Amino acid sequence: MSAPHHRRISDDLRSAIADRSLGPGARLPSESELGQKYGVSRTTVRLAIATLSNEGLVSSESGRGTFVRDRRQLVYRPQEEFRPQPASPEMDRFMAARVEEGRSPSQTIDVAILTPPEEVRSRLQVAEDETVVVRRRIRSLDGEPWNTNDSYFPRKLVEGSEIMTPVDIARGANQVLAEMGHRQIRALDEVYVRMPRPEETHRLKLGPGTPVAVHVATGFTEAGDPVRCVINVLPGDRHVIAWERLRPEDATEQSQ
Repeated sequence: MSAPHHRRISDDLRSAIADRSLGPGARLPSESELGQKYGVSRTTVRLAIATLSNEGLVSSESGRGTFVRDRRQLVYRPQEEFRPQPASPEMDRFMAARVEEGRSPSQTIDVAILTPPEEVRSRLQVAEDETVVVRRRIRSLDGEPWNTNDSYFPRKLVEGSEIMTPVDIARGANQVLAEMGHRQIRALDEVYVRMPRPEETHRLKLGPGTPVAVHVATGFTEAGDPVRCVINVLPGDRHVIAWERLRPEDATEQSQ
């Protein structure tokens, strides 16, 4: 009998969150208050709260209660890859765009040499005994991990370059590749939606039940050689993915 009751509670609270009767940061009624209002046990109330928590709508703080999460979704635009690189060394395209939106962005970068996972090896077309260089980023907004951005390169192409250093590259890794004779002229974009892997859950501090979108971009030279594979992991409760498109005839006119 508890299932219908806990669904009613979660439905009512979800509606209140949707219409802003309970706005971002608002404290939910206590378990005892909800139990008295609906005439149910605390166990039933906890099931309802767990449902909302799994949906990313609320979070509980020990000793304080349960609060509506402030979820301003980030508009993720794959086409930002083609924006001019910011001149400031500590700011890449993601960071600059977020500052424009009034957010407080930060990031960590580390570099490793490793045997690539199959999803990377096949896209970069490297041999099974070849290693790659990966630049791994965790990008945060307002102090919370927001998405990950891992860029893989064939080691033989980038050995000894700035790509090997764990700092932001002011002019961008794409420009470094171009200067070394590996200019990318096209990219293949793939988007997958799935539940996160354990490492992704850890890196992004994801709550239970949060799906992710995975954007994989592979960059190719004019000769058709793949030189970069980027895997972006985007939590579903934090992102809207937006592409801008032109009709073919309009794109032709703009290029003339």
